Amino acid sequence: MRVEVDLDKCTGHGICESIAEDVFEVRDDGIVQINGNERPESDRDRMQQAVTQCPAAALRLVD
Repeated sequence: MRVEVDLDKCTGHGICESIAEDVFEVRDDGIVQINGNERPESDRDRMQQAVTQCPAAALRLVD
């Protein structure tokens, strides 16, 4: 499973970072960086929560 960000949509709210700070980091310019976009299946629930909570709909999961 992979998590991806659409940088054209990302507005830097940081909700994803609050859900999984080891995966997402909002940079100083307000854009999210994904640390290791390939995630183990055990992270699916957290990654799905980050995707659904993103107010800009900038995240998606790819199997």
